[in-house]
Amino acid sequence: MNLSRRRFLSGAAAGAAGTALTAGLVAEGARVDAAAAGTGTPSAASSYPFHGVHQAGILTPGPADKQNASCYASFDVTVSDKAELAELLKTLTGRARFLTADNTPPDLGLGQPPSDSDVLGPDTLADGLTVTTGVGASLFDDRFGLAKLKPARLTPMKIFPDDSPEDAWMHGDVMVQLCAHHPDTVHHAIRDITRQTRGALQLRWKIEGYNSPPRPSGTGRNLLGFKDGTANPIGNDAEALIWTDDPAEPTWTRDGTYQVVRLIRMLVEFWDRVSINEQENMFGRRRDSGAPLDGNQEFDTPDYERDHDGTVIPLTSHIRLANPRTPDTARQQLVRRSYNYDLGMSSNGNMAAGHIFTCFQQDVQRQFEQIQTRLAGEPLTDYVQPFGGGYFFVLPGVTDANDWYGRTLLS
Repeated sequence: MNLSRRRFLSGAAAGAAGTALTAGLVAEGARVDAAAAGTGTPSAASSYPFHGVHQAGILTPGPADKQNASCYASFDVTVSDKAELAELLKTLTGRARFLTADNTPPDLGLGQPPSDSDVLGPDTLADGLTVTTGVGASLFDDRFGLAKLKPARLTPMKIFPDDSPEDAWMHGDVMVQLCAHHPDTVHHAIRDITRQTRGALQLRWKIEGYNSPPRPSGTGRNLLGFKDGTANPIGNDAEALIWTDDPAEPTWTRDGTYQVVRLIRMLVEFWDRVSINEQENMFGRRRDSGAPLDGNQEFDTPDYERDHDGTVIPLTSHIRLANPRTPDTARQQLVRRSYNYDLGMSSNGNMAAGHIFTCFQQDVQRQFEQIQTRLAGEPLTDYVQPFGGGYFFVLPGVTDANDWYGRTLLS
């Protein structure tokens, strides 16, 4: 079938939910530990600790755990002063603490609305739920007197040349990332949070995601059919790349991190008509195994020095642009935690499916933006459309039962 690439792209861009991709789409993302990958059976803990120096849902649980469902919810804050903002964040903390443990919702008595939606039945099981809360640059306007406390590198999300931004899917005062083992747990959590914060938080945009199991082993796949996330830093390497440690940052930001969320539509109908050879050259990896084109196994390290002219792995391939593996780019790496999404069908009749790209880093400009700048114009841009998301600062962890989100910011 003859199909004009540009005609297809023009039609997809017209879709109301026309969506997207971004820095490190696949190969430089969330890495599965090789030992776990070999089994093909990731662990699935029933719950993860809520209290800690850092929030859960960033490095813990790790990618070998089975948090296959997610929801990214961006909110506008509608309270009018700093005291009300503090009460809002205390309420949000309380709900997150309750939802991430096994609990029984209280009986409020006859004549009262039930205290819980009962989507999970009479008892709410944690089901591996983590709640990760961040704030956007817009929270630091003149409403709450927080301008001088804004994280040094927190800005509205930059628009890159290949982006197709849609205002309805952009930015927000507060970002809540929910991850769990099953989608009904995520749905239950976001309903609970919106109910308990009504009048203080208003949903700006929301998108739900899922991850595929290892097929047949190793890392899960994105909707372009390639393994998604093979070379992400782990362990101490990851720790050194994400937690804020710059003396120029406000002191309250210690133990927090910058989060980038990018909503990326994948033009799957068009992609499915591209030869496998062209697909693999665009990524720089084999589609079946995930191995780099100069290797045999998924976790083999590409040898760019030996292939300096791009004869085997093209110089324009995604993995080579995203992570050139040079001393100068080592500190530009970031930690990814991404999901697939499916929004059904766009108004032009195309599938509205794609990728929720999420990454964490110390410095958005040094890490994410440097990588994304290198990716500008890569061959994959004909098949993906970034359309939404935002930059957020993930608050320090809630350390104990008396602590709450943003306490060091607002106290």
